[in-house]
Amino acid sequence: MKFATFLSNGLECAGVMYSGEYYSFKDLLGVGAPETMLDFIRDCEGREIPDFDSIISQGSLNPMGNITLRSPIPRPFRHIICLGKNYADHAKEVLETKLETQNADYIPQAPVYFTKTACPAIGDGEKIPLHGHFTQMADYEAELAVIIGKTAQRISQEDAESVIFGYTIVNDVTARDIQQKHGQWFFGKSLDGFCPMGPHIVTKDEIPFPVELNISCRVNGEPRQSSNTRNLVFDIPRVISELSQGITLYPGDIIATGTPAGIGHAMKPPRYLKEGDIVECEIEKIGVLTNSC
Repeated sequence: MKFATFLSNGLECAGVMYSGEYYSFKDLLGVGAPETMLDFIRDCEGREIPDFDSIISQGSLNPMGNITLRSPIPRPFRHIICLGKNYADHAKEVLETKLETQNADYIPQAPVYFTKTACPAIGDGEKIPLHGHFTQMADYEAELAVIIGKTAQRISQEDAESVIFGYTIVNDVTARDIQQKHGQWFFGKSLDGFCPMGPHIVTKDEIPFPVELNISCRVNGEPRQSSNTRNLVFDIPRVISELSQGITLYPGDIIATGTPAGIGHAMKPPRYLKEGDIVECEIEKIGVLTNSC
């Protein structure tokens, strides 16, 4: 099942995408239906997701009209948890571009965690603001994002899948000059509009576990990144289990799992995002997140 947040005739709704059409939770579930995607994910904790396929196919509901997609979770309730250098090829290109201090042991020995503000996250089709008054080095990073579905404390790796709600795509847009200037990642990755997310959340039952999905990014149709999530240095069970040992994970938390090689900063010469560029981040079984600049 695919879930989405969208505008319909100017009204923001959360709901289901079914056979290319969109239905709001309010229409599907009636009185008391959750108003936002965060509300829905929290409501599903400890119980089965409603059988929306049957509700839609057996009912006489009309799909919503005049749809404009938003981020599936437009206003995450806390910072997105991110992983740095979680593909070996990207860790190597980071070393070669001197984004960080030279280190022969460029592959991390433990997960590199940081957070990213996304308030709001932007959705498929929305424009990425490049903040040209402040940065000249805006860059893309296609990433698989995990959406937590159950409160998780001290979860084992074997039980990690049980706390997942689903998956989506995040473009971890980064201002490389700000990243270098400040010597840390939070500021350069958290400028307004620097977190495109979507187009939908795909529930975990549609994604075989362990997650091994092709991931890619194109700019103006030109392939830039191409890998598979099987190449994560630290896989999803390891990450969820480790985080939950000391941080309680809550329904609706978002974990962005890192990006493969191919960032614009590593090209020779570097090629940063510019006005008019079209960025497409694609992950197998999830879809394509497309944004202009």
